[in-house]
Amino acid sequence: MSSLSSPTSSSPTSSPPRDGAGGDTRPGVVLLLSAGATFIAFLDTTVVNVAFPDLAASFPTDRVPDLSWVVSSYAVLFAALLTPAGRIADALGRKKLFLSSLAGFTLASALCAAAQNLPLLITARALQGATAAGMIPAALGLLLATTPPRRLPAAIGAWGAAGSMATAAGPALGGVLVDAFGWRAVFLINVPVGVVLVLAGLRALPERTGAHRRLPDPLGTLAVTAGIALLVLGLTKGSDWGWGEASTTASVVGGAALIALALVRSARHGAPAVETALFHNATFAVSSTAAAFTGAALFAWLLSSPLFLTTVWHYSVLKAGFAVTPGALTSAVAAIAVGNRAKPHQLPAVVAVSMAAFAAASVWAYLALGTDHRFLALWLPVGLVGGAAFGGTLTALSTAAARSLPPQQFASGVGMTTTARQLGGALGVAATASVIAARGVGGPQAYRDLYLTCGALAAVAAVVGLAMARTLSKES
Repeated sequence: MSSLSSPTSSSPTSSPPRDGAGGDTRPGVVLLLSAGATFIAFLDTTVVNVAFPDLAASFPTDRVPDLSWVVSSYAVLFAALLTPAGRIADALGRKKLFLSSLAGFTLASALCAAAQNLPLLITARALQGATAAGMIPAALGLLLATTPPRRLPAAIGAWGAAGSMATAAGPALGGVLVDAFGWRAVFLINVPVGVVLVLAGLRALPERTGAHRRLPDPLGTLAVTAGIALLVLGLTKGSDWGWGEASTTASVVGGAALIALALVRSARHGAPAVETALFHNATFAVSSTAAAFTGAALFAWLLSSPLFLTTVWHYSVLKAGFAVTPGALTSAVAAIAVGNRAKPHQLPAVVAVSMAAFAAASVWAYLALGTDHRFLALWLPVGLVGGAAFGGTLTALSTAAARSLPPQQFASGVGMTTTARQLGGALGVAATASVIAARGVGGPQAYRDLYLTCGALAAVAAVVGLAMARTLSKES
């Protein structure tokens, strides 16, 4: 979710526009369509994680770092294009972008299911990520434009919960589908859902009536997309190429330079690819930084857990999927609890306590994880703590980011924070692939190292999140 531009990404001083279809628009239907599209977009960030053993069997000549691009290609395009997609929604119309992106996502899902080799699958996943990025800002824009003000907080909460629950539930649902039908089913399931949502949206969604806005800077958009891709490529392939080799250095440094170029250009451009002006707000900047570290820890954890269960403990794909389900449940409970009950001044503590708890659980896993099956004594409590920690933290960070900005910048704020999370997630996946490539997929040491890395990232997120207490006090 990035610029999520609905009402605001391009005009920080204007009031939220109405896409309106007048009084006959049913906000409940718009919420259902928006939440449904958001659910499948975020589901596909994690649903393939548990399918890795099945993917490896289908593509036996490809190694884990190469297979990791089935996750990374989606995450890179999703993160990079969320921000400019907000402006595109304003320029072309939210209904038009929403439905065309949803149709593209459905087609890309079918292409993923039909892919006969890894390059085709990675290409189709990149297309999935790009079209998912178009769905999110348009969905939120439609929701904001058609929901009465008194019902807006509840609608936004339900919409956000759909994304959080999908991310956490992905491995469990993926386990069921892969066990029953094979890895292609995790993509094929999107096709009927997408078709139903498109047909319903054609009938129910309002037409755009707001003013046209400029399309986002194409050069900045290209620079940020290529920069993220190169950075992730260098981190993913570093173990294969050699960390001191010119190819690795060129990829990492070149990617960082392109991202920096995109940020500098965005700061000076009238229709920026990245809404850098939002970072002038201290609370927003801190919450987005914490979201990036949280996302890196979350995605590395969600990818490495099913791999550990299937390769070290030799769980079936179905059993591995259910083994990570308790974390998905506590994630949903924590997200709802924080969204409904946490006061603004409590949000820094939520982040700090949650991430500190997960850091402690990760260190415990690092010290105790081995080849012995210790589900009840070790795996279950770590999963319960991790799920609750991530559910509470992500909700708290999104809420803090949104509350720190004027109402007309709400969508942009939530979107940029989510982009930070997705970017961190892409880097977390790259780190996971690199560690596994260096240590080997079959033994516990690689996963112990990954849990320790997740713990370190969570500890940084806890410290950064706690800094929100100071920025919030200055703004109050």
